[in-house]
Amino acid sequence: MAGLPILRLSVLPHPLKPRHPKLHPLLSHRPPPLKTPSPPISSSYSPTPATDRLISAASFFFPLFNGLQYGRFLFSQYPILAAPFKPIIPLLSLYHSVPYASFVSFFALYIGIVRNPSLSRYIRFNALQALVLDVLLVVPMLIQRILSPGQTGLGLKLTIWGYNALFVFLVACFAYGLGCSVLGKTPHLPFVAAAAGRQID
Repeated sequence: MAGLPILRLSVLPHPLKPRHPKLHPLLSHRPPPLKTPSPPISSSYSPTPATDRLISAASFFFPLFNGLQYGRFLFSQYPILAAPFKPIIPLLSLYHSVPYASFVSFFALYIGIVRNPSLSRYIRFNALQALVLDVLLVVPMLIQRILSPGQTGLGLKLTIWGYNALFVFLVACFAYGLGCSVLGKTPHLPFVAAAAGRQID
């Protein structure tokens, strides 16, 4: 009977080795399901058509043709400044040879382009900017005719300074608008873009 306790002890489970050992937490954790690769994001960029860029660029010649008169004092003082405009002198001569060319061109741009719903907003916005710029250039001429500053003294100096400032502003707006139109970007002319944006649907 002395072997009975020994037999009973051999039947009991070992305290250090449980019958159902628990797995290690890292081993019991199931790996996450594989994620299916998401489809690549397609770009929605659409370049501005060449026709839209061409019409927009041509629109900015309208205020330039009407505003070149403001550069006469600079041209007389610095003749070299007139060199970049020599290529468009034939077009300018043809433009001024047509009776009421400025009046007809204004309404042609406004009715044919700005108010034409079949054209893109890009064309209509840039054409309207050109028209607003042309209207702004007419205002100083009207003020000069009303005030009549004179052809000598301080009045002449104020006229020269005003003409020079307007011409520099016009050329800067023309170069900026033309360059952006050629590249297919939207120019925002100072004092002009806000007024044009409120008129476009």
